[in-house]
Formats: sequence, C-alpha cells, structure tokens
Amino acid sequence: MAQFFPKLTPDSLKEKVLVITGGANGIGASLVEYCCQNGAYVCFGDTAVREGDQLAKRLSLSASWHSSPSHPQVIFCETNVTEYKAIINLFDTTLSAYGHIDHVIACAGVMEIGNWFDPNLTLEDVREPATTEVLDVNLGGCLSVTRIASVYLRHNRPKDADRSITLISSVAGFKESPGLFVYQASKHGVLGLMRALRLYLPSLPFQLRINTVCPWMTTTGMVKGVQSAWMNAGMPVNSPIDVAKVTAGILADAQLNGKSMYVEGGRAWEIEANIDRLEPQWLGEEPSRSLAKGQAVLADGSDWTK
Repeated sequence: MAQFFPKLTPDSLKEKVLVITGGANGIGASLVEYCCQNGAYVCFGDTAVREGDQLAKRLSLSASWHSSPSHPQVIFCETNVTEYKAIINLFDTTLSAYGHIDHVIACAGVMEIGNWFDPNLTLEDVREPATTEVLDVNLGGCLSVTRIASVYLRHNRPKDADRSITLISSVAGFKESPGLFVYQASKHGVLGLMRALRLYLPSLPFQLRINTVCPWMTTTGMVKGVQSAWMNAGMPVNSPIDVAKVTAGILADAQLNGKSMYVEGGRAWEIEANIDRLEPQWLGEEPSRSLAKGQAVLADGSDWTK
C-alpha cells in the first residue's frame, strides 16, 4: 500500500464551504474544528444537540476574520441522518448561508447495538425482529447524504470547480470484525457505495470526486468497551484529530477520487490501488482478464437503470 501524507497549504480549505454529518463528537467534531481552523465555513449536523451547540459556540468565539453574524464560520443544525427531511434541512441551511457547497463529509455513525446472533436466542425470541438502527444510520444515512450531496454540490458552482464527497467507513469496511455483525455489514456497504460511484460521478457533467476513510482503533466513545485491552496490548491507536487531518487532506487534493485511506496510529495508506494491481494474483490471471472485459462493457454503469 502507498502511504498517504495529507498536504494542506494555508489556502487549501480557506473559504471552502463544508457540510459534515455526525459533527458533534469524536472524529466529526475534530474535523469540524480542524477545518474551521484552516479557514473553511462549516455547517454540521448531529443528533447530539447539547454537544453540537457547545462546539459551534466555542468555535464561533475563536472564528477567523472572515466570519460575521450574517456569514458565520460555523453553523450547527440538529440532524438525524435516518430522517431524509432533516438532511435536506442541513443542506438548505448551508446553501442559504453560503450560496454554494464545496465538500460533503458523511461522518455520522453508531456502534453495534445488541447481538443479532446471540447464542441464547430461542424460537420465541427470534420471532421479534432485531433493531436496524446501525444499518439505518451507518449505511442508510450515508446513502441519503450522498444522494442529496450529488445534487446540492452542483448548485452555483462552475463546471470545473473541485467538489467532493467523503464517506467515513472503517477498518471493518474491508477486514473482518467478529461481534460487529451489523456494523461491519454497514461499513462494507459504505465502501461499496464509494466503489459504485467512483467512475459514475466523475463521468457526469458536474464531475464530483468521492473517497472513503477507513480508520482502525480511534479513541472515541464508540470503542470504550475494548479500549483498555487494546492499550494494554500496546497496539497502535488513532486520535480523532489524526483521522480528521487525513480526511481534510483528501478534501484538499483535487486529484483524489475513488480512494480508500486506511488510518492506523495516525498514519494513512491508500488500499484501492493495490487491491486492483494484485487482482490477477488473488483472483487468478484468467478470471481477472475476463472480469476486466466485463467491467469495460459495463463502463460507468449508467445503463443499468435504463
């Protein structure tokens, strides 16, 4: 894998307009703060209203010179990504305040809830459906945000302007995570969504970029149950700001599209190029050639729904 080194100049994010979901805590909150520190305008949403309000107020007090009451540098909107209209409201609020949107980052996510495959389940227990909240937030929310972003990013922007969507997946998006059954399925789905769109979006007239970030162990509330054992084992760990800096680096690099950044111990590696390059080895040369021909026939996939 090729190591990725985020490169931000003082002007990389200056006056760029960002929409961030899941921005009140953890990685999302660090990303909101880091992007504001680098001169971006940020409108972020979350269900954690108290934390979101507090973050917005704190950042507003230290906002840079280009913030004003009529044009604030940071705005918080209560947003549940499982509610489509709430996401629309977040984007409408951003568009109303700033007139356009440059980058969208889907950070909202929740950890596994309960055990879908509890060995103690009985014939009676299994008659009741298990919660789908993890799937609804992590994948359903990501799908909705991406769909809405693909339209709002076109508005009031020149055709050649750099615009992007970045989806926060997880190491669970490509590596088995025992016990995280629904979480892993949802994060695989996020990676699959990016892969389905990485040829399609750039081929459209408005040419959007899309990428994913796949953090390993990161010190947020989502990992409190395993964090002590992890630390005691001396394993590498990310801080939220580590992941935020990698994500900001993706926003700033107009050449990046269709990439997945695996983030471990504050360092990042791009994984898609080697998966493709080594395909003849892990799949076999003959089926790899056949698969490549089939992919060429399908092109960007725009004919599937005709």
